[in-house]
Amino acid sequence: MIFRSAMLRELATSAVATFLVLLGISITTQLVRLLGQAAGGMITSTGIVALLGFTLVGYLPILLSVTLFIAVLMTLTRSYRDSEMVVWFSCGQGLNRWIGPVLTFALPLVLTIALLSLLLAPWAVQQAEEFRRQMDSRDDVAQVTPGVFHESRRADRVYLVEEVEGKSNLVANVFVSSTQHGKLGVMVAQSGFQETAANGDRFLVLTNGRRYEGVPGSPEYKIFEFERYAMRVDTADSAVRAPTTKSTSTRDLLRDRTPRNLGELSWRVGLPTSALILCLLAIPLSFVNPRAGRSMNIVLAILVYMTYSNMLSIMQAWIAQSRVDVTTGMWGVHVTMLFLLLAMFYRRLSVFSVWRLLR
Repeated sequence: MIFRSAMLRELATSAVATFLVLLGISITTQLVRLLGQAAGGMITSTGIVALLGFTLVGYLPILLSVTLFIAVLMTLTRSYRDSEMVVWFSCGQGLNRWIGPVLTFALPLVLTIALLSLLLAPWAVQQAEEFRRQMDSRDDVAQVTPGVFHESRRADRVYLVEEVEGKSNLVANVFVSSTQHGKLGVMVAQSGFQETAANGDRFLVLTNGRRYEGVPGSPEYKIFEFERYAMRVDTADSAVRAPTTKSTSTRDLLRDRTPRNLGELSWRVGLPTSALILCLLAIPLSFVNPRAGRSMNIVLAILVYMTYSNMLSIMQAWIAQSRVDVTTGMWGVHVTMLFLLLAMFYRRLSVFSVWRLLR
């Protein structure tokens, strides 16, 4: 009982530390990517937090699976390095006695991974796609980022705004370059604001500015000064996109059994299944051979995990392309890894039996 509680406590500590590190890496990489998109005007600065949250929810099944594998592997590896396993084996206990505590710790996480993979992750991807669709349907002025040149959707105007006051809908120090009827028009204004007409048309109203108009390459330009100048802003139509398989709910995947849907379903089912098999694989993989070096088991464990994960991705693609049938593609990799698990346990238990006979 003392061994079991100490084991669970150490596994929990390792899992929390590992998860925080992986989560920090994921947040940093995704935040850099989203900040780059916000700087380019693809998304708004207020949408960064929402998209970051949806993206992390979609990544949680993979993060938890890696966390579970690393936590079990590092905990048992430490027991080998600190010679605790020697004491364990000297008491007549086998390596299979670690399966119970590991499963007790792993099953709640595996159920959480299944819930995230089958239900929450598709919902998060769907919300992220809907959020991006709404941002893509903004008009040209709404997509302008202060200090960054922005080209209109029709490629006939270029905007530059120095400051934007979101609450009052005001812009300051505006530059607009447009081409109409073969003439180039450049407008600069001290301020501007958006206005909606009674018929629903939207206008960018510039105040206290100048307009320079002429033919490119010609020295003859006309200069106009104005107190108020209204430009009609084209509102982008809301883009209608077909839902991707990643954003399709699991119920719809089961209802519409197309090859692409079945491939996505195999990936979602494979995440919790692989997490359970990997945490059991970590038990024999944690063996440390002093003659081979203390890091050889870590290298082997990384190789096993990468092979397992890549095979799941390959099978997903093959099912979507109808290159393999659903049963083989969905369960073939897991059955292979299960046989590898049994073979590794058999080898370690055989070594333990020989060690007991030599005592």
